[in-house]
Amino acid sequence: MEVIKTDIDGVVIIEPRLFRDERGYFFESFSQRDFQEKVCRTVFVQDNESKSSYGVLRGLHFQKPPYAQSKLVRVIQGAVLDVAVDIRKGSPTFGQHVAVELTGENHRQFFIPRGFAHGFSVLTDEVIFQYKCDNFYAPQSEGALAWDDPDLGIDWRIPADRVLLSEKDRHHSRLRDAEWLFDYHEKLY
Repeated sequence: MEVIKTDIDGVVIIEPRLFRDERGYFFESFSQRDFQEKVCRTVFVQDNESKSSYGVLRGLHFQKPPYAQSKLVRVIQGAVLDVAVDIRKGSPTFGQHVAVELTGENHRQFFIPRGFAHGFSVLTDEVIFQYKCDNFYAPQSEGALAWDDPDLGIDWRIPADRVLLSEKDRHHSRLRDAEWLFDYHEKLY
């Protein structure tokens, strides 16, 4: 696997090594050993999958400590714009984001460390999205930011009038008004 660094330390894109022939392709989608050597020393404990249609926007979500989560995400079918926002107060990249297009064809994966809000928008008619989490889901620990916070400046690559949100995702606060954020100096792993 090739690890591609982004403009925010710790947020990386992973490209697997594909083996193609007349039968199709094969790749190793995950190796705990390689991941810990090249990306982060964490252990994933839960795999999730979602299916969504064009215009669905999920995010920007995170879990607060002690249930903070890292995520390793990928697309099986279709395409999304996947976004990680640094929400660690005191970080040199606080409030900045990284966006990457993940598709069933490019097989890229995106690692979002603890201390970041995460979301994605669906760019194709349908998408199947998978992700690994390094902590179990804890509803009492949920946190989120407004997807359309103008201070974040995220171009979700779908028209605002075509965005499909859950009822919960319609009512999140802007980053500047968030009641809870991570501390950059706090050890999260």
